[in-house]
Amino acid sequence: MSMIKKEKTGLQTMKPPKVGIVVALITPRQSLAKTEEHVKELVFLARTWGLEIVHTFLQRLDGPQAATVVGKGKIEEIAALVKAQNIDYVVFDDVLSPSQVRNLEQACGCCILDRNLLIFNIFAMRAKTKQAKTQIELAQYQYLLPRLTRMWGHLTSQKGGSPGMRGPGEKELETDKRNIQEKITRLRNKLVEIEKQCATRKKSREGFVRVALVGYTNVGKSTLMHLLSKSAVLAEDKLFATVDATIRKIVLNNTPFLLTDTVGFIRKLPHTLVECFKSTLSEIKEADLLLHVIDATHSDYQEHIDVVNKTLQEIGAGDQPRVLVFNKMDLLEQVEERPLASTQVLKPTIDLALKALEGSYRDPDTGYQNVFISATQGLHLDILKDTIAQEVGKLCAARNTAHATFS
Repeated sequence: MSMIKKEKTGLQTMKPPKVGIVVALITPRQSLAKTEEHVKELVFLARTWGLEIVHTFLQRLDGPQAATVVGKGKIEEIAALVKAQNIDYVVFDDVLSPSQVRNLEQACGCCILDRNLLIFNIFAMRAKTKQAKTQIELAQYQYLLPRLTRMWGHLTSQKGGSPGMRGPGEKELETDKRNIQEKITRLRNKLVEIEKQCATRKKSREGFVRVALVGYTNVGKSTLMHLLSKSAVLAEDKLFATVDATIRKIVLNNTPFLLTDTVGFIRKLPHTLVECFKSTLSEIKEADLLLHVIDATHSDYQEHIDVVNKTLQEIGAGDQPRVLVFNKMDLLEQVEERPLASTQVLKPTIDLALKALEGSYRDPDTGYQNVFISATQGLHLDILKDTIAQEVGKLCAARNTAHATFS
């Protein structure tokens, strides 16, 4: 694979080169505006990985071409630019099949990436803990396994082997597949042991109400974590700045609770990553309250909400109580005025959210409290803190009542 080197020491992440181009399709199911939004996010992903995107190719088709995704003429354009500007990577917005990658690499003469591989590499770059690194390595190998057929051009050669190691005339491809399957098994066993250690640590936190920050990537969760916990937490204007779960003890209005900052979600998140990160995402599932942070300035904020809700459903946290936290309110004057809530009962505009609503209201449809803040400017943080304290207080009271009844 383009991003992964096969060595005896295991899976390794290649250092990204400097220059790349992005390719995406406009289809009857995806409008030009939507495609441009997806491309903007893909460019941000590439920049997060360290890749400089110098050009974008869009093509309008009824659907992806089976062999090369885009048409023959577009392939020739891409190949010409790759040769003229010495392009290192061509990045496609959607997931590519092994045969498509093989055909594209032959036609373009450079490495081909799809959205999933780009996300995998960013996760690998960001992971710090043993658990996160193991989860990502497992996800990479699971993604690699069905794509082995295009990794080496010499796979048709036959090689003998020692008894018990390689069958007579077994192809190298079969050996590679077996080796990766064995590594996947070892990584899964390693994760089980790590999760047992995590379960032991969780027992010490059972007496506290647990609150988790969730949301689309790069919406300001880590900045908010820093403000609420007054601790040093990595916060960058990059996608997936946080991959590992960070937990801090917080006290608001004399009410203690545990606050967890979790990995951000994103559209088209690889399913293998969701599966492998379920142990980390269990912090969300086991939380008593979710703070769903939303970038109020983003043109697709409603889609971001939907992506987060869908992912929460996938991990079994779709019914968790939550507070919607609309962040970056200080930047709303720079964008076109539009509704901030989908409810038909109350649709606060930018002006209403900042003035008439005084930073907060409860959605009559969902029952969720909505708070409008700016984490960087400190706008309405007092309202958010009061809201969190009230919700945590209710949970503590309910827990104490349940405990007394059970006793």
